[in-house]
Amino acid sequence: MAEDKLTEGKSLKTEEGSVEIQFYTDPLCCWSWAFEPQWRRLRYEYSGRIKWRYRMAGLIPNWGSYSDPLNGVTKPIQMGPIWLEAKHLSGMPIEDKVWFSNPPASSYPACIAVKCAGLQSAGAAEIYLRRVREAIMLHGRDISKTEVLLEVAKALSEESPDLLHYTMFEQQLHGEAARKAFEEDLMQVRYHRITRYPALTISKPGQEGLLIVGYRPYEALVSTLQKVAPELEPVRQVQDVAEYRRFWGGATDREVAEALRAGGQGQAASALSKPPK
Repeated sequence: MAEDKLTEGKSLKTEEGSVEIQFYTDPLCCWSWAFEPQWRRLRYEYSGRIKWRYRMAGLIPNWGSYSDPLNGVTKPIQMGPIWLEAKHLSGMPIEDKVWFSNPPASSYPACIAVKCAGLQSAGAAEIYLRRVREAIMLHGRDISKTEVLLEVAKALSEESPDLLHYTMFEQQLHGEAARKAFEEDLMQVRYHRITRYPALTISKPGQEGLLIVGYRPYEALVSTLQKVAPELEPVRQVQDVAEYRRFWGGATDREVAEALRAGGQGQAASALSKPPK
């Protein structure tokens, strides 16, 4: 399970949680990126009360076999309007033009890279996933390319050498262990018949849980959590914007705004005047 606290994206602390969340996602899923403000807020407010595991969904094996009849997507250029919709609905910055200028050929390499980072620690997988998402969503980089995945890993290892060992990552990226970890995730996706992302199964150990699917407001996420564990209460709210940014090692304006909805400190204007790191 992943860590329950990140401080400046560098130090990690695993705390015992009473609720388990399986988070099904993909680095190329725009709706998962759009959901980051709500997901980060939940982990911050319920720190120490929940634990989670990321499952990589393998959204796009390749464009020869990918088809999304619901949204009418069978080729890269048709993905652009979906990302544009996610951008406007969520308020998260998204480089939707990547599907016109530099479309990734598959999401499998990035999924495997996240599992590769996870071979070192759950914390490494957590932060590496975030950095890969930023690479595509904010900077329009093609994360289906090995060189981009390695560059993301190298930058993270230089920033946090105690978190990710670059040489080990490079050696394991195309190895059997990372691929097997990804294949295990794909088996779980098929077993639970999950076809939309993000998807979260929320449960207590030994009990049947609940599933929440797709981009949802924070209130829907908390409502599902309380159905599983009605005794849970938030342990904290945002009192200082700078501290919240440090906690995550940087945050978008939309993520800060979501957190401020709980804090009610009247800091939105000052917070949003600062560019995300």
